[in-house]
Amino acid sequence: MGGCGGGRAFERAGWTPARRRPHATPERETHEMTDKLTVSVLGTGIMGAAMARNLVRAGHTVRVWNRTHAKAEPLAADGAQVTDSPAEAVRGADVVLTILHDGPAALDVMRAAAEALRPGTAWVQSTTAGIEATGELAAFAREYGLVFYDAPVLGTRQPAEAGQLTVLAAGPADGRAAVQPVFDAVGARTVWTGEDGADGSASRLKLVANSWVLAATTAAGEVLALAQALDVDPHQFFDLIADGPLDMGYLRAKTGLVLNRQLTPAQFAVVTAAKDARLIVEAGRQNGVRLDVAAASAERLERAAAQGHGDEDMVAAYFASFDAD
Repeated sequence: MGGCGGGRAFERAGWTPARRRPHATPERETHEMTDKLTVSVLGTGIMGAAMARNLVRAGHTVRVWNRTHAKAEPLAADGAQVTDSPAEAVRGADVVLTILHDGPAALDVMRAAAEALRPGTAWVQSTTAGIEATGELAAFAREYGLVFYDAPVLGTRQPAEAGQLTVLAAGPADGRAAVQPVFDAVGARTVWTGEDGADGSASRLKLVANSWVLAATTAAGEVLALAQALDVDPHQFFDLIADGPLDMGYLRAKTGLVLNRQLTPAQFAVVTAAKDARLIVEAGRQNGVRLDVAAASAERLERAAAQGHGDEDMVAAYFASFDAD
C-alpha cells in the first residue's frame, strides 16, 4: 500500500526499499549457475518442507532435518539429503536455515548442532520467534561466530510451495551475497529492515503483519458463525460487500475453506497461529500497549485447538464460536 511521504519516513527510520526478484537476464542466469550453496534446513513442517524443495529446485545442495524424521523423509524424493541429527545437517554448510515452531525450539536445535557449526557460517533464522527470543538466538550466534540474519517470512503453504514468500530480513550488508540466493529461491520479494539481526527489526515487522492477518482471520470465522446463528446465507453478505471497500480477497479465501470443508491440509495451522498471537500480545504488553483483539484471537485459537482442530487451517478458529460436541 502506498502513501505520500511514506518512503521518506521509512528511510529516516533506517529501512531500505523492498528488493524484488529481478527479471532473468543472461548475466543473472550465469551468476546463478555458479552461485550454488550447501544449505541446511532445520525444520520441515508446512513452511520448511516447501522452502527446502524450492532450494533444491534452484540447484542448491540441501540437507534437511526434522525432529519427527518421517516428516523429512519425503524430501529425499525431491533431491534433499535427509539427515539424522542437526549436527549432521549443518556440518560444512554455507547457510543454515531454521524454521521451527518457536524460539526455544530453534535454540534447542541449534545447541544440538553446535559441535558441527563452522564460525562464519550464515544463519538464516526464519522461525517466528518473537522479540525476546530473537535476542537470545542472536546471542547464540555471537557465541559460535555465526553471521546472524533475522529473516521471518510472510506467507502460508501455497505461496511457500510456489516460492512466492516475502522475506523480512535484517543482517549485515557485507554478508548478504551469501544469503540472497536462499531468499531468491524461497521468496518473490525481500524486504531489508536493517543491518543488525539482533535488534529484531524484521521480527518486529513480522509481528505487526501477523497481528493484521490474525485479526482478519478471526473476523472471517466470526462472520460465518454469526451468519449461521442468525440463519443468514453467508453469500448474501458476500454479495452485499462485493467490489466495495469492505470486500477483500483474504476474507473470501478463508471463509471458502470453512464453507467448502477444505481445512486440511492447513495453509497455516491453528496451533501455530495461537503461538504467534501470544507473541503479539506479549510484545504489546512489554511495550505498554494492550492488544485486545490479538488476545481474543489467541483465546479462540487455543479453544479451537482444544476442540481437536489444532492441525487444521487457522480459520478453523471458527469452531470456537460453538460448544464442542
